[in-house]
Amino acid sequence: MQIKIVGLHAPNAPRLRELLGPDHEVQALDAFPASGEIAADVVIANAIAADEAARLRCRLVHVPGAGAEQVALPFLPAGTTVCNVHGHEVPIAEFTLHAILEHCLQLWQYPARLDAEAFAQVYAARPQHGEADGRTVVIVGFGHIGQEIARRARAFGMHVVAVTRSGKPDELADESVAVSALDRVLPRADVLVLACPLEDSTRGLIGARQFGLLPPGALLVNVARAEVVEEQALYEALRDQRLGRAVLDVWYQYPRKGQPPVAPSRFPLHELPNVRATPHISAITPALLQRRYAFMARNILRLQAGEPPQNVIHPAS
Repeated sequence: MQIKIVGLHAPNAPRLRELLGPDHEVQALDAFPASGEIAADVVIANAIAADEAARLRCRLVHVPGAGAEQVALPFLPAGTTVCNVHGHEVPIAEFTLHAILEHCLQLWQYPARLDAEAFAQVYAARPQHGEADGRTVVIVGFGHIGQEIARRARAFGMHVVAVTRSGKPDELADESVAVSALDRVLPRADVLVLACPLEDSTRGLIGARQFGLLPPGALLVNVARAEVVEEQALYEALRDQRLGRAVLDVWYQYPRKGQPPVAPSRFPLHELPNVRATPHISAITPALLQRRYAFMARNILRLQAGEPPQNVIHPAS
C-alpha cells in the first residue's frame, strides 16, 4: 500500500515504516503538490484545504490527532473515509492538573534561590497558598480528555461539573449539565477547563458575559481550541483582572512554514503577568506518538485486509 504523510507529521514517516514493514511504501511530504491529482491508498495529514481535498484520490484520510476542523471534509471525493486517533488524553489531563495545582499552590511567590538572605526574609513572612481540595472545576467537553481530567481532579478532592451537549449524568462527574445551562454553573467555577471540540456551536462559547459570571480569581485552562474563547474578551478579562489567571496551550494564530512569523494572538496576552502561555505542548510526549502511530498502523492494516477502520469520523459516501 502507498501512504503519504503530509505536513507537520512528515518527520514521523520512519516510525510508520517500521510499524508497517517493507510491503508498504511510506512517503513523507512537507506539503501537498500545488496542482494535479494526489494519489495514494492512505493520506495522513492534519490540514487539508478545499482545493487539496478535491484532488485527493485515496481510500483513507487519517488525521494524526483528534481534531479534524482543518480538513475540508465536504470537498473530499466520494469513497474517501476519514478517521482520527486519540491517545492524547493522559498527557493533556496531567498538564491540566499541573496547571490547577500551580494555580492553587502559587509557587511563584517564593524566591527562585533559597539562600541565607532570602530564607530569612521569606520564612519570617511565609505567604499562604491555596488547596485544590474542595474547589469546583467545570469541564466543558466530557469526551476522552474531559473524563481523564475528571478522574485526576476527583483524586485531589475537587468537585467536578461536566458540561456536555445533553447534560446526561456521568459517573466520573459530581454534576452534569447541558451546555445550555453553562451560565448557571459558572459562578461556582473556581476552575474552568475547556476540552471540547471546535464546532459552530462551541466557537466563541466563552465571551465577556461568561467571564463576568466567573468568581473573582478563577482560573481558565484552555486545552481545546483557542476559538472556543472570544479573543478580545479573553485579553480584556485578564488585563482587567476580572479573570484571575489563564493557562493557554492553544492559539488563534500559528506559524506556517514559508510564511512570516506571527504572534499567537492579535492581543499581547504574553505580556500579562496572569497568563501562562505554552506552545501547544500539552499532549506532546514520546508515549503519545507511539500510541497514535500504532493505532494508525493497525487501521492501515485493517484497510488492507478489507476490514472496516476504527474511529471513523467521516464515512465514505
